[in-house]
Amino acid sequence: MNLKRLVGSGDRIMLLTLPFLLVGLVLNILRPSLFGVGGPPSALRALSIIILIPGVTIWIWSVVLILIKVPRHELITSGPYALVKHPLYTGVALLVLPWIGLLLNTWLGVLIGIILYVASRIFAPDEERLLSKTFGAAWDEYRNKVKIPWL
Repeated sequence: MNLKRLVGSGDRIMLLTLPFLLVGLVLNILRPSLFGVGGPPSALRALSIIILIPGVTIWIWSVVLILIKVPRHELITSGPYALVKHPLYTGVALLVLPWIGLLLNTWLGVLIGIILYVASRIFAPDEERLLSKTFGAAWDEYRNKVKIPWL
């Protein structure tokens, strides 16, 4: 099994995101007052938990589908992949990192989530070209059926 097929663009996305994460963590440790969100307030804590539940579920579901389908050389088109083309990247960037950060009283998660999402958009076209080359018409059909293709 080729590890590169399992990670897709994840390695390049993380390499682009990692410096921001490291600098942000260091600054957050040295100057926590610059990153605080005020506690977080009860409403923000509750909202974070409410959004984290589907976020973590989508992340786990996406990972399981990748681990099952990619070794079989199957295009993943069901579950969260029926909604967006890259639910692993999108889910972590928009539904996990920001809300974990807010629970930990830092907006750093929001910043890293945005950077991760932008990085995924930068590298997604390369990954999609490879998927198109590998799966041909099946990829084109999937791409046209996905519910939120721009996300």
